[in-house]
Amino acid sequence: MENFKSSGVHTKQAHVKIPEGLFEEEHGRKGFFGRVSHLYHQHKPTDWINIEGNLKPRNLPPLFEEKDFQNKFIKILFNKDLEVYLGTLNSTPDSFFRNADFDEMFFIHDGEGKMETIYGHIPLKKGDYVIVPRGTTYKTYVSKPMKIFKVESNSEFEDPSRGILGPNALYDQSAKFVPEAALGSETGLSEYHIDIKHHGKKTRLTYPFNPLDVKGWKGSLYAWKISIYDYCPINSHRYHIPPSGHTMFVAKNFVVCSFVARPLEYTSEGVLKVPFFHSNIDYDEILFYHQGNFFSRDNIDAGAITFHPQGIHHGPHPKAFLKANENEFTDEFAVMIDARNPLQMAPGFIQHENTDYWKSWMVK
Repeated sequence: MENFKSSGVHTKQAHVKIPEGLFEEEHGRKGFFGRVSHLYHQHKPTDWINIEGNLKPRNLPPLFEEKDFQNKFIKILFNKDLEVYLGTLNSTPDSFFRNADFDEMFFIHDGEGKMETIYGHIPLKKGDYVIVPRGTTYKTYVSKPMKIFKVESNSEFEDPSRGILGPNALYDQSAKFVPEAALGSETGLSEYHIDIKHHGKKTRLTYPFNPLDVKGWKGSLYAWKISIYDYCPINSHRYHIPPSGHTMFVAKNFVVCSFVARPLEYTSEGVLKVPFFHSNIDYDEILFYHQGNFFSRDNIDAGAITFHPQGIHHGPHPKAFLKANENEFTDEFAVMIDARNPLQMAPGFIQHENTDYWKSWMVK
């Protein structure tokens, strides 16, 4: 049993009726799933005037139009559990693909097409999450250039536990799209190539027939998709729901969350309507901004990424505090990853980073 204590000035309920002139910090373990305390500061934890050293909030501006990201995926962040990529598909690849190293999650930021897999065909459109199990052979056909945020995982992407909310919370199983068995559409070629990723290197197989030749399948392992627009957020007019309440998928040592348009808390209830200050000490946090008005962030556009490493505070920008009570609804859509093990910046991040992002909290 937790040995709960309290001292000095504090609230009866976290995030509600914060004493005037004070700023609440959530100091928690295991992301937002573990033990936690709330501290009430006289100054915002992000009111720094300088940061010397490598630990700081980081940001990538939208990069999909950059030359480096055309018709390829560029790794930006990684650890032993996952790798994060940005990329575009402007045209259909020449070869099929199979990832023997990782399960894959594609988030379609923009564009249209279809993914033909050994399980059947999956239509692709803006807002889709596509889950492709390791070892699945597939090919992506582009009908409208696609901008994609991709995660490769050492473990499977699984549904979160719904607990007392019941099995239909967050998203119903019927909201998932599961493909029907179908043969590959390409015919009449003398050779069909499959590029296999194994130990980070490419092996090419060549067949005299389309390798998507499965006429039927059964089982509990298959490719599937779900739209971020079908996610049903947990809401409370009296309490600010933490990011853990927005979990979309669970993998080993990380979670994927969906932030979607939703009503905000009631000002009349004294609820903190912007994300609370926290350092999320056990997890690194990535946010990919999909669309809408990101009211807790200043000068962040659709397609941008923020990276907040464990150990340094982050929270709403100064202007968000001033405008918080003006908003009754948020129209933002974003994908968040909380990673248990520290993430490393790949060259694709370092080369394109907005190195002044940490200064954005200093703008009054």
